[in-house]
Amino acid sequence: MFRPENKRPPRPCLAHTVRVSDQPDPAPATAPATAPPPRLTEPPRLSWPTTVVRDSYLAGERADGLASGAPLDWLDQAADDFPGFVHERRGVHTRWGVPCTVFWYVAGREYLGTLVVRHRLTPELTQLGGHVGYHVVLPWRRQGHATRMLAAGLAECRALGLDRVLLTCDAGNEPSRRVILANGGVPDGRFGHEDRFWIDLSPGKPGSPTSNEGL
Repeated sequence: MFRPENKRPPRPCLAHTVRVSDQPDPAPATAPATAPPPRLTEPPRLSWPTTVVRDSYLAGERADGLASGAPLDWLDQAADDFPGFVHERRGVHTRWGVPCTVFWYVAGREYLGTLVVRHRLTPELTQLGGHVGYHVVLPWRRQGHATRMLAAGLAECRALGLDRVLLTCDAGNEPSRRVILANGGVPDGRFGHEDRFWIDLSPGKPGSPTSNEGL
């Protein structure tokens, strides 16, 4: 279970399905070659945003931006005042009209990805976005981290008192679909180009992954 590092107030990031960052989802593009990620010295965990992972956060999100063609000016601003950037993202803040908490998935000084928990739904989030959004940055994909990060995020949802959570993903995003299914997702039709899944967190429904290989 996540334990906050201190009591400073924070604030989360942006929404959608399995790709959630501090900026809107960009259009896909051909990803450049990336160096192999370093060996992790401790198991990854959810944490409030922290300055400890400054270098790996900036490098990982920059790799994602270069791969997708997304603007990178926000990263330059983050680099100029990373403590302030982190401070604004810690704790519970209102985004998309609901209370939200942003977590980073970290291992020591390594940043692997972001997960956002929306504490309740609006009619819009019921159609697109759901309770949880997340992404793993490019260097750490296909290693099981997305499945394990979502499992940790579901534990946070349960701690908030949620007994059922909604996730959505693009209908053509098979890796995302497999991550959600591995965490107990039950398909609930499609809205537009988004597939919907419910995960039951009630007692006796652990919501833990059944497989995390390669996701």
